[in-house]
Amino acid sequence: MTTLNPSIARSGAVSGDLSSRVRADFPILAQKTPDDRPLIYLDHAATSQKPQQVIDAMQRYYSCDNANVHRGAHQLSARATESFEAARTTAAGFVGAHSPSEIVFTRNASEAINLVARSWGDSTLREGDEVLLTVMEHHSNLVPWQLLAQRTGCVLRHVGITDDGRLDLEDFRAQLSERTRLVSLVHISNTLGCCNPLESVIPAAHAVGALVLVDACQSLAHQSIDVVALEADFLVGSSHKLCGPTGMGFLWARETLLEAMPPFLGGGEMIQDVFLDHSTWAVLPHKFEAGTPAIGEAVGMGAALHYLQEIGLDAIQAWEAQLTQHLFARLQAIDGLRILGPTPEQQPGRGALATFLVEGVHANDIAALIDASGICIRSGHHCCQPLHRLYGVSASARASLSFTSTMEEIDAFAEELSSTVSFLREHS
Repeated sequence: MTTLNPSIARSGAVSGDLSSRVRADFPILAQKTPDDRPLIYLDHAATSQKPQQVIDAMQRYYSCDNANVHRGAHQLSARATESFEAARTTAAGFVGAHSPSEIVFTRNASEAINLVARSWGDSTLREGDEVLLTVMEHHSNLVPWQLLAQRTGCVLRHVGITDDGRLDLEDFRAQLSERTRLVSLVHISNTLGCCNPLESVIPAAHAVGALVLVDACQSLAHQSIDVVALEADFLVGSSHKLCGPTGMGFLWARETLLEAMPPFLGGGEMIQDVFLDHSTWAVLPHKFEAGTPAIGEAVGMGAALHYLQEIGLDAIQAWEAQLTQHLFARLQAIDGLRILGPTPEQQPGRGALATFLVEGVHANDIAALIDASGICIRSGHHCCQPLHRLYGVSASARASLSFTSTMEEIDAFAEELSSTVSFLREHS
């Protein structure tokens, strides 16, 4: 059982300051730079940090239960299997799935999308069928469909964005047609931070007979999601953005869809019976999980999801909303700085991140100089090259927050950013 640090329960901190009650759980955040400055990590959208509870869960597995799952009669295999499948049950509960059999473990969200493209896409789509995407998608939600289009002749269409960096619903409705077979879109953009209106997108897609895949990598750790309430068809998540280990992710899909889909990979574990000329497949979800799985990583992800559940996604969302407002206020005060995507005032439910451009200064230079002060932010195209081309830039800088972030860290970042921008302008 993964439990929170006792300090969370007994903390006398102001109720809104969630960070003060959880930071002790994250050993990496206590480290300092070589010149004795505190580490300020503002790159949570790229990968989240891991609490000690997750590290301990993985260590326990490797120290006490290390064995292959589903195949052994001995006690180590039995315990490993129990922990592995318990993580699947936790993941199912985390997204509100009807059953753990609707959760397919993958290496990451990219593999989960590829699974849908290869299995459902190859078996379902024909020349002239359309897949509707958006221009804000991560490459992981573009490239698999491009490959699918090459294989099947299906047509890819892309919904645009509004002037304030949100999904253009008018354009979405205009491009949706009886030829649309799938709508695949990000829930929260990792660059714009906008939260796409699934409550409008999904019913409209279903009305024309299309399925909907939701890339929830940037939303699962920040707000409660119920796939049944959403009426989604597919949803993907990534462990390392959920306070869990890398090399682990999952696909949720409606059971009827998974039953109809052919296997993605062949090999051990995903079979029922093997003959020299044919094979039969295991029951869900195992028919999609060929070979030895990432057992320790699954255990770690299960511990991470349990940790987030104990804190409470509503509490996380409320604290991060306060942090995001403060981040925007501090960045907007810097001359020549432009933030991409809607403001918290324009969209209160937006993501806890700010992607920005600074007139006359390259994003990579900003990130490199700020890093020298112990502040970690992201720079580049954030795996969203088409979106950056739309804005006419090759790179941007991004500060992304978590429930472990503090107001003081945002202040320190803003002050360092302001002086860095001044320095770069003076020496350009």
